[in-house]
Amino acid sequence: MNAAKTRSPYGSWKSPISADTIASNSLRLGEVAFDGDEMYFLEGRPSEGGRQALVRRRKDGKLEDALPKDFNVRNLVHEYGGISFMIENGTIYFVNFKDQRIYVQQQGSEPIAITPENKLRYADMTLDRQRKRIICVGESHAKEGVEPENMLVSIDVSNVGDKNFQPAEPDTIVSGYDFYACPRMSPDGNFLAYLGWRHPNMPWDGTDLHLVSFDKKGTIKNDVVIAGGIEESVFQPGWSADGKLFFVNDPTGWWNLYVLENADDAIAGKTKIHPVANMSAEFGMPLWVFGMTTYAFLDGGRMICQYNEDGVCKLGIISENSPLKFTMETIPCEFTNFWYITSNGKQVGMQAGNHSTPTAIVKFDPASKKFETVQKSNSITIDPGYLAKPQVIEFPTEGGLTAYAYFYAPTNKDFESPQGELPPLLVKSHGGPTGSTSSVLSLGIQYWTSRGIAVVDVDYGGSTGYGREYRNRLKFNWGVVDMHDCANAARYLVKKGLVDGDRLAITGGSAGGYTTLCALTFLDDFKAGASHFGIGDVEALCADTHKFESRYGDYLVGPYPEMKQLYIERSPIHYTEKLNCPVIFFQGLEDAVVPPSQAEAMVSALKKKGLPVAYIAYEGEQHGFRKAENIKRTIEGEFYFYSRIFGYKPADDTELVEIENLTVSASH
Repeated sequence: MNAAKTRSPYGSWKSPISADTIASNSLRLGEVAFDGDEMYFLEGRPSEGGRQALVRRRKDGKLEDALPKDFNVRNLVHEYGGISFMIENGTIYFVNFKDQRIYVQQQGSEPIAITPENKLRYADMTLDRQRKRIICVGESHAKEGVEPENMLVSIDVSNVGDKNFQPAEPDTIVSGYDFYACPRMSPDGNFLAYLGWRHPNMPWDGTDLHLVSFDKKGTIKNDVVIAGGIEESVFQPGWSADGKLFFVNDPTGWWNLYVLENADDAIAGKTKIHPVANMSAEFGMPLWVFGMTTYAFLDGGRMICQYNEDGVCKLGIISENSPLKFTMETIPCEFTNFWYITSNGKQVGMQAGNHSTPTAIVKFDPASKKFETVQKSNSITIDPGYLAKPQVIEFPTEGGLTAYAYFYAPTNKDFESPQGELPPLLVKSHGGPTGSTSSVLSLGIQYWTSRGIAVVDVDYGGSTGYGREYRNRLKFNWGVVDMHDCANAARYLVKKGLVDGDRLAITGGSAGGYTTLCALTFLDDFKAGASHFGIGDVEALCADTHKFESRYGDYLVGPYPEMKQLYIERSPIHYTEKLNCPVIFFQGLEDAVVPPSQAEAMVSALKKKGLPVAYIAYEGEQHGFRKAENIKRTIEGEFYFYSRIFGYKPADDTELVEIENLTVSASH
């Protein structure tokens, strides 16, 4: 017999999902790699100040730290980093966050630096075994006041381990593009593939795929472009064991898999490329960080891949049944999202998750089709009675178009609302803005729904996973399409009678924070909002952000400074007179992507206007928060802020937030 539920207003339900549990027990899991039968992966630990530890899974299944505790495996190329380690026969090469130098740890030895102290950052390493060197992306910050220079560099590792070894300056082997990614050596050491692109493109707009051949000394002999262009986005070039170059490209409007027939012919100008999987589905994803992977090679000429079809992520195995003729088998499994797919040929490692279990590092056996969980991002076990299930919604939006979102209804097995009450709604706007949301269990969302707050997580126009046409909806329309899609998701749910139209809030981080501020400024749907390191001044972002995104606005808004007036019109900071609801801001004081000055300018304007406003800033935090105490403070602070605005009483005792210009709490 089920126990009777307690009647209590939405927002006041007691939940077992605490901010402290989320912050302290949650790990930021990163890329995965194999070295023989041993698996390695990154584990970001909020309890250790956000340090990224490299974890080894031994053959016997035991997990252990692979490096000493004073090393933090993280690079800052493009500010976001990615692929900060590489392992070969037990030797670990990695970038240490503190000094951005590459270190090597050989078996039985302490790590030593193999690059000198300079202003060069490193990412995305590949090993040129034949010439005993690392080839990777370099980013030079040697010249103050000018844009960093990106290039491909080589680092000699032939004498590593010698008693008199001294770090030497890396050699630049390729330069000329504004950005580089994915240097990948062929198995025989004869060829190098890499991606390059130029301002104002982002890697999901257009990239060039290069194929390089070397002479006997390792000097580049030929360097040819074999795919891509200004409006074609090549993603993840990779070599199979038999020397075929595979890659993802979107000439059809969808990121599909392709294969180069013969590298020697391509170098000679006779490039022949064949489709591997020709589908209205996405086999790629936006290259926000280095090392995003959606496929890996298996023994026997097969591949494992993940692809997104109609907003649903699936796993498949591709087989080459005859030369350059491929078929794909979809693998039924419990997981609905996959990242960082890698393989040693026999086993597959990846990050995976679904709506009811936390994201985890997972091992998959292609022979038995069985999955094994290696490490969960959160160790707590939650009764399903407290978990809201994501419901896919398609809703009408501007221009007669349709957009997509996941809706989460308030869910708590112990509570129900008073008769006739509708729940407050929190609209989540994801970052990027070229990114996407997913249906994977987010304790950050369940924190809200288990307390009686409905959540809708919006894949607004411009999100990835739905093809280039959907992604291009945001072209020149940032701050318009995303804003209206978020508002229309809320209106749709209000019209359906699922949420309270008088208690609508919107939240987002980074670009999602910008969408939030636009919606709060230029529309009247929302009664409160939260900006997490969000953008208030788009024009200032052009002059005061890092290189990787410094021309992003050319695509999202228009060429700058030619269209300066449009940047001003799209910037909430200039229209605070239209902002008539409370806002809370969270900001890292060392954020190089969205500097604190933007949040502080908005806070100042709201103070002067007399609107309720709160500002919580964190020393030592950058773009996104990594320290447990700050993650906890942010979760609880936003919940408390809305409680004062919407008039519900939290069941938990939380640290109070100073809200300026708030004279009385709202009531409902």
